[in-house]
Amino acid sequence: MSTPLPLLDQKVAVVTGAARGIGFATAQSFAQAGARVVLMGRSLDALEQACARIRAAHDAAQVEAIACDVAAPHSVRDAFQAVFRTHKKLHALVANAGVLDDALIGMVTPKQIENTFGANTFGTLYCAQYASRLIARAGGGAIINVSSIIGRTGNVGQAVYSGSKAAVIGITQSLAKELAPQAIRVNAIAPGFIDTDMARSIGPDKFAERLASIKMGRIGTPEEVANVALFLASDMASYVTGQVIGVDGGMLI
Repeated sequence: MSTPLPLLDQKVAVVTGAARGIGFATAQSFAQAGARVVLMGRSLDALEQACARIRAAHDAAQVEAIACDVAAPHSVRDAFQAVFRTHKKLHALVANAGVLDDALIGMVTPKQIENTFGANTFGTLYCAQYASRLIARAGGGAIINVSSIIGRTGNVGQAVYSGSKAAVIGITQSLAKELAPQAIRVNAIAPGFIDTDMARSIGPDKFAERLASIKMGRIGTPEEVANVALFLASDMASYVTGQVIGVDGGMLI
């Protein structure tokens, strides 16, 4: 019996916000599945450290780092031009980069709105614009946008964040229709409460409150989100597009 190939054998994938958390777990999962993974984020030093960690865990990992601020159109353009120069094509994009900056509506500043939508929403569009061209060159592939349970249900003090992530869902469903003729599948993941630096930054009382709202009784792991991204990027999801998959352990908000 022949040994099956890894799920993403020699496919080229870009993961944004890949230095830590969900992005890092996704990059590591893709590399383990045989992909050539380009890690993108604002700090090249942090990305290089992430690449080193992945190589240390997986000897055969093919990973590289490219600095990119997804909120800046010229930075996104330059980053994907670098991908083109090296690889000429792309098979998967995981648009994970994002920020969280909570505030009650009366305290929200224009700068908070600009920064949050810049990273979470505009960045999703900028990356999809360039990635879709490269994926089309490869004959098709997948775009996976990371939204949030907050983008589906809303939450007190998170009108800006919720709006930015709800927009990601609308972007995903529109692009799924637009890009399907080019064999590009576009789906979104809506994580719940996941054990990342972002989740740990909210303070112990709110952390306990969020944990109590999860029916499975525990916080999720970045790897559990990465597993869904791996499925969506692989041929196992060859007929799945325009979907929003919650990874939230039965969380109620």
